[in-house]
Amino acid sequence: MIAFINTFLSYLILVIISMAVIVAGVLCGKKLREIKDSKNTEGSQEAAGDK
Repeated sequence: MIAFINTFLSYLILVIISMAVIVAGVLCGKKLREIKDSKNTEGSQEAAGDK
């Protein structure tokens, strides 16, 4: 029974760490995309103002 609990807890910790890495990746990707989009809109607004 103790072996089962040890195995279960080790897999549970692995899943929690994996989920944390996934969430961090999604949040970083979203932030980087927002930065890229804001730079693109600033550039297009400046180009439209030049016309």
